[in-house]
Amino acid sequence: RMPPQDVRTDLEILAGLAARLGAPGAISADPEATFAELARASAGGAADYGGISYSRLDAEDGIFWPCPTPRHPGTPRMFLDRFATPDGRARFVPVEFRPVVEDVDADYPVYLTTGRMLAHYQSGAQTRRIKALAEAAPQAYVELHPDLAEQYGIGEGDLVRVTSRRGTVTAPARLTETIRTDTVFLPFHWGGRGRANSLTNPALDPTSRMPEFKVCAVRLERVVADPAAGTRHEELEVTA
Repeated sequence: RMPPQDVRTDLEILAGLAARLGAPGAISADPEATFAELARASAGGAADYGGISYSRLDAEDGIFWPCPTPRHPGTPRMFLDRFATPDGRARFVPVEFRPVVEDVDADYPVYLTTGRMLAHYQSGAQTRRIKALAEAAPQAYVELHPDLAEQYGIGEGDLVRVTSRRGTVTAPARLTETIRTDTVFLPFHWGGRGRANSLTNPALDPTSRMPEFKVCAVRLERVVADPAAGTRHEELEVTA
């Protein structure tokens, strides 16, 4: 696809930036030339593009890497005959179960999990700029089971304060029976008062070093709106 008129491609931006920074060598803004450079640079590696070219892609309707030579058919399914190890055999590493670092207790009796929603992508920095997507999902929310909501006197659309040992989020409630009764869900696409990572636990996995953002312990509180203060849901529409 061609970019819209007067919009530069990523390659044109990179080439222009390289030129202004005085980068050594020639940085091409032409996609075919850049792909040919990738083929040369990856030759002999695990992801070998050496035998793939624009002309082959047009003629063959796609080629799977590794494809080391122009006559190689490509590799639709890797590791059929051997794995990329000296003896060709896979390596299995046992993993011992470790419970959640921060479990629920009397002070923080509910699990929090975070994740995506359909209308937004990753942090939402791009999708929240698109009018149709912003209208489809304009603000953060707290998803919880009706049984859990009843314990706290929370109804559909009520403001809920979710507090962990690290911070607080305030967002309207969304009731659903598709979630566990001991867990609340918060999407992570918003900043401000709806910022999920104000709550999450930065504890690291001992092997991968990935943070444990998917689960932590929280407590819930229904926020009673003060008419004099004019509390409204629109106050939560804060972007990063």
